[in-house]
Amino acid sequence: MAGKTRLSPAIELDGVVHERVRLAILSALGSHGRLSFNELKALTDTTDGNLSTHCGKLESAGFIRAAKGLFGRRTRTSYEITTAGREALLSYLEQLEKIMGEVRGH
Repeated sequence: MAGKTRLSPAIELDGVVHERVRLAILSALGSHGRLSFNELKALTDTTDGNLSTHCGKLESAGFIRAAKGLFGRRTRTSYEITTAGREALLSYLEQLEKIMGEVRGH
C-alpha cells in the first residue's frame, strides 16, 4: 500500500461482541429466539456466574433484553436479542468476512 496506511478490519471488531461467551450468547439468541437462562447456560457451556456476568454486559450495551417471570414457585429469567444486538452481531460477522477475504487475498 503505497503512501496510505489502512487499519486491519480486525481493529474494527466490536469488543463487546468479540468475547467468545458473549458471541455465543448473541449467536444462540439470534438463531433460537428467546431462551431461558438454563437453556443459554447449556448452549454456551458456562457457569451460572459467568453467564450472568456476560448477559449483564450485553444487557448494558442494549444487545439483549431479560424478562423475568414466575414459573410455578420459581422466578425464571429468559433472554432475547434486541434489534441493536442483531445489528451488532451482523456487523461483527461482516467484519469477519472482510478479514477472511484479506487473508485469502480476495
